[in-house]
Parts: sequence; structure tokens; C-alpha cells
Amino acid sequence: MKVELTIVESKCRSHYHKAGDTFIVEDICPPICHELWQCIYPNVFALINNGSLDYGDKKAKKFSYRCPDNGRVLIEGRVIE
Repeated sequence: MKVELTIVESKCRSHYHKAGDTFIVEDICPPICHELWQCIYPNVFALINNGSLDYGDKKAKKFSYRCPDNGRVLIEGRVIE
């Protein structure tokens, strides 16, 4: 399984991320902010291992997450073939 991570919106103080940035994760962490990676890693790990996550009122093979720094970055992850 692979997980595609997409930066949907960004007001990153450190200018690490820009809207539209995309990363494919298979088995190694992508070059994203360590704080953001620490927060999303459990979701990425679940998806890579064929898990499903709560997404609204259903289960899905995707997630959305806002950066712990006041939500400055919105990232979405989804399983890709």
C-alpha cells in the first residue's frame, strides 16, 4: 500500500509547505515538518497496513489533519494503488 499526502492549504511559518505539495509514502517518512509528521504518522501507518480510519460519520482509507501550530497547514492523506 502507498499513501499520498497532499498539502491542501498552507500558512506555514517556516515555509516548509506550499499548497499543492504532494508526497508518496511507502516505508520511509517524507520530507515534511517533524511536528506535522509526528501527528499524522499513526494515520499513515494504519493506511499503509490496510486499515481504515474514522472520517466524518463513516470509515475511509483517508484522513485530513491540521497542523498543531494553530492549524496553519491542512494535509490530506489517502491510499493509492
